[in-house]
Amino acid sequence: MEEVQHECTHKESRRTNQSPVAPSVGDGPDGRVLVCHSPRPLVRGGMDGNFGSEERILWLVSVLAGIAMCAAVYDITQKVSSHCFKGYDNLSPMKKVEWNNRGFSTFHALVAAVVSFYLVVISDLFHSNIIIDRNSWLSDAMFGVSIGYFLTDLVMILWYFPSLGGKEYLLHHGLSMYAICLALLSGKAHMYILMVLFTEATTPFVNLRWYLEVAGKKTHNLYLYNGLALFVGWLVARVILFIYFFTHMYFHFDQVKSIFPLGFYSILTVPPALAVMNLFWFWKIFKGMLKTLSKRRQQSENGKAE
Repeated sequence: MEEVQHECTHKESRRTNQSPVAPSVGDGPDGRVLVCHSPRPLVRGGMDGNFGSEERILWLVSVLAGIAMCAAVYDITQKVSSHCFKGYDNLSPMKKVEWNNRGFSTFHALVAAVVSFYLVVISDLFHSNIIIDRNSWLSDAMFGVSIGYFLTDLVMILWYFPSLGGKEYLLHHGLSMYAICLALLSGKAHMYILMVLFTEATTPFVNLRWYLEVAGKKTHNLYLYNGLALFVGWLVARVILFIYFFTHMYFHFDQVKSIFPLGFYSILTVPPALAVMNLFWFWKIFKGMLKTLSKRRQQSENGKAE
């Protein structure tokens, strides 16, 4: 009987954006059982350097785009602030640098939060039982842009150290770039890195608080409302989300163990380290909020007494 030619193979499948499904089983014309595997996403196989030319180009362009984005937003922030905020020109040179730096920090945070939310929640990229090997060109591009941002910000922090941030910022940026690079080069655990990247959603609130403080608006209601939003946002995005992160890892630990050794041990250590830093900063935010509310209450009582 003529041999059955079926689109089933034991070779490594190529990258697709289709969701992986369980193998389908059927009977061939000769009575043999055929097992057909649906296409799976790219599996780069660890850190063996077996990358395609399109991937290399995408990564390079994305990193350069991230650096260019920071430079462009830095200049735009400087020009817009000079025209729209009267107090900007009276700031010290170092305050102006930090003001502009926080401009591209806010922009990156918004982009990272939107893209991460879309890929993890809205798209169907991770809506399957097999998630550890799922990735796409958009997640690759977002990681590249974030690396470009962290590199730019890290260079500025080192150049002006410690005016733009202390050792904790160096540790945060270093761990973030390390985790993102591992995920980018291996194609593994993109969902988990995107979840961590979504925590950047709290950055705009942090920066707005700094802007209002420098502008002398600490007594303004906007400062109070922003502080409350920061507290709630930090609780959701950097505390509760990490609890979900570790719970999800626990229930999918069989897949997590399939990551190459360096990636496996990194995902067991880097996120907990970031979580500890988030808890430390959350405690500081909480104390600051209580202090602000206490001052507001005293001012209100004094006003009534008068």
